Amino acid sequence: QVRLTESGGGLVQAGGSLRLSCQAFGLSFSSGAIGWFRQTPGAQREFVSAIGLKTGESNVADSVKGRFTVSKDNAKNTVYLQMNSLKPEDTAVYSCAADPQRSKAPPSSLIYVYDYWGRGTQVTVSS
Repeated sequence: QVRLTESGGGLVQAGGSLRLSCQAFGLSFSSGAIGWFRQTPGAQREFVSAIGLKTGESNVADSVKGRFTVSKDNAKNTVYLQMNSLKPEDTAVYSCAADPQRSKAPPSSLIYVYDYWGRGTQVTVSS
């Protein structure tokens, strides 16, 4: 059974940085992808970034391009989301999700292809 656990969220001032971690249990890093999504109350879940677990190829939403970077550590079964130059509009609950099988290039931004989800971690950016 795949289980994902996010960590690293918190409160930060605008312009600051945070690094989120997504540790995956029961998931092979030889195929598939892990994506990061975010959601604010009353809004739809939004794609942020994704990384192919075999290739390391990344996909980044335009809204965070140049500020957010996704990476992985196969030895730790962990995917990271480095968030720099944070803005108040980045405030959301950030969740990671796993697609264990598809090795699409670039990794998908579509919510429905991700089968397993973490519970999320709150990121709050103050102005």
